[in-house]
Amino acid sequence: MNGRNMDNSSIAERLAHWILSQDARGYPQKTVDTARLLLMDVMGLCIAARREYYVQSALSSTDGSGLCTVLGLPGGLTAYDAALVNGTAAHGEDYDDTFEGGPVHSGAVIVPAVMAICEREGLSGEALLRGIAVGAELMCRLSLVAPKAIHRAGFHPTATIGSVASAGAVAAALRLDFGQTTSALGIAGSMASGIIEYLAEGTSTKRMHAGWAAQSGIRAALMARGGLDGPRTVLEGRHGFFQAFAPSVTPDFAPLLSGLEQDWLMQSIAFKPYACGTMTQPYIDCAIALARRKINPADIRDIVCRVGEGTVHRLWEDLAVKHRPPTAYAAKFSTPFCMAVGFYDGRAGLGQFTPARINDPAVLALAKKIRYEIDPQNPYPAQFTGHLRATMNDGTVYEHVQPWMRGGAQQPLSPEELAEKFRDNARHGGWSDSQSEKMLHLFQEIFTQVDLISLQQGRV
Repeated sequence: MNGRNMDNSSIAERLAHWILSQDARGYPQKTVDTARLLLMDVMGLCIAARREYYVQSALSSTDGSGLCTVLGLPGGLTAYDAALVNGTAAHGEDYDDTFEGGPVHSGAVIVPAVMAICEREGLSGEALLRGIAVGAELMCRLSLVAPKAIHRAGFHPTATIGSVASAGAVAAALRLDFGQTTSALGIAGSMASGIIEYLAEGTSTKRMHAGWAAQSGIRAALMARGGLDGPRTVLEGRHGFFQAFAPSVTPDFAPLLSGLEQDWLMQSIAFKPYACGTMTQPYIDCAIALARRKINPADIRDIVCRVGEGTVHRLWEDLAVKHRPPTAYAAKFSTPFCMAVGFYDGRAGLGQFTPARINDPAVLALAKKIRYEIDPQNPYPAQFTGHLRATMNDGTVYEHVQPWMRGGAQQPLSPEELAEKFRDNARHGGWSDSQSEKMLHLFQEIFTQVDLISLQQGRV
């Protein structure tokens, strides 16, 4: 511990001590499997989005070539630029993983950061595994320190927490020493950013948040390795991270530190079945269940959903705007629209969030009938649930409850379902089935590779 007593250590120093203790060869199989699924999910999402305008926009900001893969695209970029582009692509359709309790999206931040640094430095598959596992675990645990408060302050937790977790992930992959790792976390605190004003008009800034956090983590770790020092008290200090980004609560660091040496919270990361906001997912399942009753939407008088108070300002209000989202991206964060399109289509994938679909009169008419009431007993953010109570014009009432998020710890998607999600995303991005199968085979072996040159197979 660099001569410092653990009892007097800062939070960042305790995390650094844990990071230095990591040996991926001793990881539980479920930790390895989750890291592999994160890698697979992120790569599929990057391929799906490779031609989208926001990926092209991120590419337009890059400068020069480098060693690091831009997933699904030819050529290479610098580590910073590859992490930015890949993170933006992975998070662009809001189809990436989430952690109940946060919510935060680990894969879109951590995988691009660790993959880029491993390619830049010629590191092994074991370093890739170590970095992904450490970074995902840090994101999950940091999100529990001040639940809901980062959102309440107007910031995006994936963006802010992601910068710190990404720095820890890169430090783990690089095997930085204790002082460098502590400083990397401290430096990342000054790089954290990301406001949620995108909600006002459905603009695209949220899409870049994961990529920004990924490249920030690389910069923080490399600057620390180069000798820049960062504040040891970056997390708990008077002017620290949580004071800045979650000022409405007193941070509780027990969930961050408790069981850190034994338990892997990242094993419970949820993989999304739908390409939209996390907390809308169980409500879509309820809407699909209602549709299976063969109900005529014209016969529905109204639908009332019980919701967690912490979700209202992002997914329900302004209700008039949520009833008629101004953009396809805004529709992803409208529970009424997501439920309505799920009712009609039986799914909410990449094809449901298009200009044509958000202007469909039938979908909008049903969305307008959907409203909410706050349930003080709703377990959000510890657990994501869904509910609807549909009242027909004749007074008949149908009610559905989804007690958890499908794809989460209580009802996980199988590896086979996630492999099929990868194939679907790759097809959407224009890949052939043979390319997809080659990549799926790579996922099974990647953590045992001596180096990651095989990622060049992802360039098409």
